[in-house]
Amino acid sequence: MKISAQNLSEKMGHFEKLCREQGVPLTVQRRAILESLALREDHPTADQVFEDVARRIPGLSRTTVYRVLETLVDMGVIHKASHLGSAARYDPNTERHHHLTCLSCHKVIDVEEGPVQRVQLPKAQARGFEILDYSVHFKGYCPDCLRKGRRASGTARA
Repeated sequence: MKISAQNLSEKMGHFEKLCREQGVPLTVQRRAILESLALREDHPTADQVFEDVARRIPGLSRTTVYRVLETLVDMGVIHKASHLGSAARYDPNTERHHHLTCLSCHKVIDVEEGPVQRVQLPKAQARGFEILDYSVHFKGYCPDCLRKGRRASGTARA
């Protein structure tokens, strides 16, 4: 979902307000990293965020990017999508939604269709487990990779 200039301004205003309320310093690095995420649609890894923001902030360290991303997650401004066997991805969309992940190019796409949104949660409380959040994660091949004949190994289909 592409963010408009108005939505970006609202998101940044909300972030500034949260920083004041929580006593978190509003740094140039935090603003730049959140803006970078908000303008993307691809659920980037921390390294991809670093590459994007380092162009605008010379001398930015990778460690700073990792720390800022975790701070933004803790503040509830972004969502960290972690799936077994893959690098964590960061998403500025904090509304409940699910994902399609391409096994070849690793592109991550939001899924917000109705039936998936109404998934029944398991009766985990009977096992002493409290569910706080969930997401459905579909794996397959994106249209670009299918058109190019790529599969998980990056090789052509037989």
